[in-house]
Amino acid sequence: MLFFAITSCKKGQVVTAKADFAYEIIDSNFTVPVRIKLTNNATGANQYKWTFEGGDPATSSKRDPGVISFNQPGTYHITLESWNEDGHDQKAVTITLDSAVVINFDAEILINSYAPANVQITNKTIGAISQEWSFNGAAPQTSSAKDPGTITYTNPGNYTITLTVNNGRKTFTLSKEITILPPLVPSFEIVPSFDDDDYQAPLTAVLNNNTNAECTWKWTATGGKIDNDTAKNPSIYFASPGTYTVTLSANNKKETKTFAQTITVLPNTNLRSFADVRLGISSAYNTIGCFFSTKLRKVFTAKDDLTNIGGNIDIVYYGLNKNFKYNSFISPDSATYYTFNVIPNARPVVVVNTTENCNCNPITASQFDNMSTDALFQNTAVNFSGAAWKQFDNSAMPRIVMYQTADGRKGAIKIKSFVDNASQSYIICDIKVQKEP
Repeated sequence: MLFFAITSCKKGQVVTAKADFAYEIIDSNFTVPVRIKLTNNATGANQYKWTFEGGDPATSSKRDPGVISFNQPGTYHITLESWNEDGHDQKAVTITLDSAVVINFDAEILINSYAPANVQITNKTIGAISQEWSFNGAAPQTSSAKDPGTITYTNPGNYTITLTVNNGRKTFTLSKEITILPPLVPSFEIVPSFDDDDYQAPLTAVLNNNTNAECTWKWTATGGKIDNDTAKNPSIYFASPGTYTVTLSANNKKETKTFAQTITVLPNTNLRSFADVRLGISSAYNTIGCFFSTKLRKVFTAKDDLTNIGGNIDIVYYGLNKNFKYNSFISPDSATYYTFNVIPNARPVVVVNTTENCNCNPITASQFDNMSTDALFQNTAVNFSGAAWKQFDNSAMPRIVMYQTADGRKGAIKIKSFVDNASQSYIICDIKVQKEP
């Protein structure tokens, strides 16, 4: 015998469809692009339709559509419709998504960076609905305007400009640094040329501009001749002795300021003096040096390259040894006869080593010390009369050696001491020479 179980729904029984869902803003980020995860909690339904206003995708018929992207800010509706053969239901939620923020601004220093300085602020931020500015050290110090315009810094220094913006839910901050330079302070030095560092006329000098800003310049002088009165570092020429005022007017496009210096140009003595010049014996040729140039004001050793300056050597000392029994000042063009290297472009010099033998009314030590102009040289002949060219020893001190250069300048050497220092022995002397024949 067979038995059958038969089940059936009661005629007229209704299944209710209920639409429901939950959503999650991924990373709690309401700033576009925004990703929203949806969870379908509907009951009793077997068909679904999602509508995502402003979303990607815009619709879906899946029960669980997953993650939806929103790329534009605004207020949107998400709607779920669910149904079965017995009924239909719908649920909608509203979401508000914030603008994407790109924070940026320009701080343009107008004219130049020297205080006082005006700075033009231009807001280039995208997506913000409010902003706050902080300008430390400036006037004004704060602003809530979108474009605050021009701010002013009175004092030099490093300053921070900070912009804080908000898109309704989130805050963004950006800071930039600017540097304001010190205000205009004109300044310069009057630097005589190498040949005119004794401040005697005629004098040529460079106006060494130390102004702390890039400017346009205007130079004036009460007596000197300026080669280019709008150059940054011109030269100036004074033909005659006197006291002169040089004035610099500097303009940095904001303000003009002046600065003045005075210079006293002395009468021309036509005399150059050197004190305590050390010249070594022959064994000190490599160390102390045996050559001297009154034009270059320097002692030279065997190690120095004289290729381009040999013609300026006018004093050559030869000392045989530390006993100082044989000493002689020699003409530069005869250096090789005394074991020295050849002096390139050497010029002949007339030397009177022993003035006591010259029969030439020589200069005395007292006259040498009191010489303040070249007047004595003008009335003195330098020649080889008698045995004046010969060597000398250290028995007489001080000793005056006279000489005359190839270009006619007369000079005198006063040997003050003979210093015994073994192979590094040397003499100490003062030198006076005409600047021009």
